[in-house]
Amino acid sequence: MSDLETRGIPARAPLLRRAAPALLGYAAVRALGLVVLAGWSAARGKSAYTLLTARWDALWYTRVAELGYGYEVRLPNGDVHSNLAFFPLLPWLERLLHTLTPLSYADAGFVVGLLASLAAAAGIFAVADRLHGARAGFFAVLLWAVLPVGIVQSMAYSESLFTALAAWSLYAVLTGRWVSAGLLAALAGLTRPVGAAVVAAVWTAGVISFVRARSAQRAPGAHPETHAPGAPGAAPLRASASGDPARRRALGMLLAPLGAAGYVLWVGHRTGAGPLGYLDVQAGWRNGFDGGYAFARFVAGRFTSFPSALAGVGLIAGVALLIRLYVAGVRQRQPAALLVYTGVVLALALCASSYFGSKPRLLMPAFPVLLPLARALARSRPSRAALVTVGPAVAAAVYGAFWLNGSGPP
Repeated sequence: MSDLETRGIPARAPLLRRAAPALLGYAAVRALGLVVLAGWSAARGKSAYTLLTARWDALWYTRVAELGYGYEVRLPNGDVHSNLAFFPLLPWLERLLHTLTPLSYADAGFVVGLLASLAAAAGIFAVADRLHGARAGFFAVLLWAVLPVGIVQSMAYSESLFTALAAWSLYAVLTGRWVSAGLLAALAGLTRPVGAAVVAAVWTAGVISFVRARSAQRAPGAHPETHAPGAPGAAPLRASASGDPARRRALGMLLAPLGAAGYVLWVGHRTGAGPLGYLDVQAGWRNGFDGGYAFARFVAGRFTSFPSALAGVGLIAGVALLIRLYVAGVRQRQPAALLVYTGVVLALALCASSYFGSKPRLLMPAFPVLLPLARALARSRPSRAALVTVGPAVAAAVYGAFWLNGSGPP
């Protein structure tokens, strides 16, 4: 008898019903974080709502929503911070919600962030449930909620929106819904530069599925679309309703890069710098890809004194943990789509020369690294699982309040 059935939920219950406990747990963790933030901010004479909606990147997004592109700030050192660096889907949604409701642009960004975080939690559950069952899905969602920088999930930032689109695109790949996967990947590409990770995942899965389909044609009696792309023994795919899975797969692969490619090419045309003009915009923010050299120098610089050396040790331990969890996913034969997606997200976050304080939140969409932990918790005793999740939830709430009332997310 399955875990679901022992709780009175049929094993074949609709996805939303299976996800309900996870979503309730997620909402409880986020509510705890907001309550602690509100109390901490009030004690310091600050507005928690302002910290969530009207500081840092949230201001750039609302400015794009209200005034469009073209705003830039020239710093004394010559750097140019242009709002072209911010992809358009979140501002578009803020503008749409502002137009349809009495909400301000900042209010709209907050609402979009909250709804997107719930959609992301549901998508993470769907992926984990598909691969390891509902209990693992429950813990995958809670682990994502209790990340140290989980408070960003409640901000008017694009991380939650991107994670939602990425998770549901990966779920669509795992279930053979190629057109949906491509459309969601295109939207993810309109949300953040790391949308390239979702595109890579869809294309990897598509190529593997194509190769398997060709091989199946040479094996009489074998259906070409009977296995999920990416890993031997993975869950079976949904049959295509169109009767031509190959065309739907090809269409999904064609759709996937349109969002990211379209925006990058538009920026290049607007700036007059050609197809790679977006890289010039990022360079104005001192963002680039250097293979991790700048990050390694930053970590090494922490060892110049004893107090900061502890931070350096922590950074090394954190990166080592991420690599270990990724290797665990490989050993557990995660589908290739998830491995490629996670690998690209990790590489872009760790090997970019961007502001180092932003790396924790840039790693947030790499939720598949949590699946090995979620799988282990799903097999553990309830008391141990509760201890592993409740403690980090409280710690994350306190750290989130301290963080936003201090340096905050860049």
